[in-house]
Amino acid sequence: MTLQTEDPVSSTAPEGAVERQPFTQRLQHAARAQAMQIVLIWLGIVVLFSVLSPGAFFDPANFRNIAVSVAILAILGVGTTFIIITGGIDLSMGSVLVFSGVVSSMVMERMGDGQGWGVAIVGILVSLASGTAWGLLNGFLVAKAKVPPMIVTLGTFGAALGLALVLTRGIDLRAAPDVLVDSVGFGRVLGIPVLVIIAAVVVVIGIVTLHRTRFGLHTCAIGSNAEACRRVGINVDGQLIKVYAMAGLLAGLAGVINLSFFRSTTIAGHSLTNLDVIAGVVIGGTSLFGGVGTVFGTLVGLLIPATLRNGFVILGVEPYWQQVVVGAFLVGAVYVDQVRRSAAASGSQGKSWLSRLFSRNRKDR
Repeated sequence: MTLQTEDPVSSTAPEGAVERQPFTQRLQHAARAQAMQIVLIWLGIVVLFSVLSPGAFFDPANFRNIAVSVAILAILGVGTTFIIITGGIDLSMGSVLVFSGVVSSMVMERMGDGQGWGVAIVGILVSLASGTAWGLLNGFLVAKAKVPPMIVTLGTFGAALGLALVLTRGIDLRAAPDVLVDSVGFGRVLGIPVLVIIAAVVVVIGIVTLHRTRFGLHTCAIGSNAEACRRVGINVDGQLIKVYAMAGLLAGLAGVINLSFFRSTTIAGHSLTNLDVIAGVVIGGTSLFGGVGTVFGTLVGLLIPATLRNGFVILGVEPYWQQVVVGAFLVGAVYVDQVRRSAAASGSQGKSWLSRLFSRNRKDR
């Protein structure tokens, strides 16, 4: 179906593109500058703790521990970044992680005492399918039922965790094949933990998907101006469902990795996972108002609180102060985002993404 709005757009595209180009350049430059600022902040934290405790902090084993602690959060952070870019939110990721791990563990336990890759692969697929199902449910309720994302994911947060407790009666399950634990949970390749490698692969795929594919372009465009996207023919509802499904898939992946690493479903261990991930995403520069965000920024945003917590533990600082500092970073990141948005543009944010969309559509033709 050809929209009537295509002719006016194509006829005025050169003029509009000239008018919008300065804003596009400013937005891109601001994003790059902000990403660099976040990296410099993290490096400053590393230098500070290295000076205060060079023997304990500035050690390859300690940096490996930090990477391991961030790995599962980074996997969740990729999906959360896409959701927040659309202008949504996901409070259910921690519960979906737990539920996926529970279902996977139960299936592997029912398959008998097998410790081979056959059982492990079935468990992995079950966890991925479980997470995707919850993501599809979130996406359908947000896109089709028009329920606000916060309410939807708050509801599925409670539902997923409640069902996990019903299935296990509140007792952690520990059924995981040794091959899964040894290869994924504690395996290493050239000294690098396998779960860190998995997280790195997910992050790289997320970066490429967001910045180099039509899927990423549509995600950003929807976050900038969903109504304008509908008028140019983008299936906004379908895109939202895909984004939430992808986030659910990654939560399922995190669930089976969590099961492999802890050899337990850790039902009570992820009550604040959603807040930690959202804080990292926002600290990394993704706007809570939608339309702007980077997966790389999310990774650094997750590294900052993880490094702070690690350094505080080494220095013997009380855990309560850790939450204070992380909270201060979160509030500061939101404030910086508001200032940046006010300085970059006033109401024309969606047009920059749409101009890129029109440009790509003309090339395809």
